[in-house]
Amino acid sequence: MNEFDVIIALCTGLGLAAASGFRVFLPPFLLSIAVRADAVNVNLMDTPFEYFDSNVAVILLGVATVAEFAGYYVPWVDNLLDSIASPAAVVAGSGMTALVLEGNTDPVIQWSLAIIAGGGVTAIVQGATVVTRGISTTLTAGFANPIVSTGENLASVILAIIAMVLPILAAVLVAVLIGVIVLKASQKVAPSSA
Repeated sequence: MNEFDVIIALCTGLGLAAASGFRVFLPPFLLSIAVRADAVNVNLMDTPFEYFDSNVAVILLGVATVAEFAGYYVPWVDNLLDSIASPAAVVAGSGMTALVLEGNTDPVIQWSLAIIAGGGVTAIVQGATVVTRGISTTLTAGFANPIVSTGENLASVILAIIAMVLPILAAVLVAVLIGVIVLKASQKVAPSSA
């Protein structure tokens, strides 16, 4: 496999990982459908990810996606889901990054990139969603949380699709998103000069 294929696979993985920071199950669900439809060029035969290319995986991930979407529209339940989703999102982001790198590179590099880059991107995005939801809950007693959830749902869908169709654009969007998150976080930490 050449270096370009690895870069494209990594861009796809980072886009899907960031999308998992918004919703845990939607990006794996969309990726599973894409793999099943041969829309994403990944050969999973005789790999640990072989199950991902099955009808059972598509159905289970679809049911989990619908349940997750519904749960985030219930105030206070969404905050509970965030506590469960945070570690699950990192696992999903790392796993999808590893999956799209499957067969493209050495397993040590594959899993190093998956855990550090994929898991790191997911953790940053998921952390930002937790903070956003916490602020929304505090300021509106949870009544604005469905609006936040809708934004997260849209971001997850759009980013996951872009990651599979235009991976380089997805990587650029992820870099901008991470930059904005880091900038906002640094502004909160830095003492104000007022």
